[in-house]
Amino acid sequence: MKLNELRPRAGSTKTPKLLGRGIGSGLGKTSGRGVKGQKARTGVAVNGFEGGQMPLFRRLPKRGFTSIGRKKYVPINVGNLQAAVDSKRLDPSKTITAESLVEAGILRRAQDGVRLLGDGELKAKLTIEVAGATKTALAAVEKAGGSVKLLLAEKAAAHAAAPLKGKKAPTKRAERSKKAAEKKASRA
Repeated sequence: MKLNELRPRAGSTKTPKLLGRGIGSGLGKTSGRGVKGQKARTGVAVNGFEGGQMPLFRRLPKRGFTSIGRKKYVPINVGNLQAAVDSKRLDPSKTITAESLVEAGILRRAQDGVRLLGDGELKAKLTIEVAGATKTALAAVEKAGGSVKLLLAEKAAAHAAAPLKGKKAPTKRAERSKKAAEKKASRA
C-alpha cells in the first residue's frame, strides 16, 4: 500500500453538483435556481416558509411551557439499594445519602436530589436521606425496620416557619380590611 494508492471507501464520497458549466450540463446559467427573486440570491434560507400557506409551526397549537425553576430528581428503587447492600457496595450501618450513592457507583450523578421508588424488595435495615419518596417506598423501608428522612419536606417546613424575607409584614390596615370582609361575609 502506497500513499498514491489510497482511496476512500466505495460509496463514502459523492462528487458535488457542478454548477455553471454551460447549457449542455443542464445546470448552467441560473444553476437550477430559477430566475431572479429572493431564493435565487446567495445566503437566503427562508426557514418555515411554505409558499404563503400557513406554516406548520403556526398551524399547531401552543401547549404548556417549560419552567425555568424545574428540578430534576434521579429515581432509585429500593430493590437497587438491596442489590447494592448484597454486593457490599453500600454499608447498611451508615446513612445512605445521594453522595454515598454516587461514590458507590450506583448513581452517575445526583442532579437536584434522589427520589426513592418502591419497586423491588428490601430486607436490610437502612437509614436513608433523600429528596422525596413514594408511599410504597416508605412502607418498604419501614417494614424492613429502617427509616427515611425526606429533605424536601424539612426544607418546606423550615421555609414556612421562617419570617417573611424581603416582604412587608401585613399592616394593621390590611388586617382591619380582612376583618371587615369576614364580618360582611358572615352577615350575608
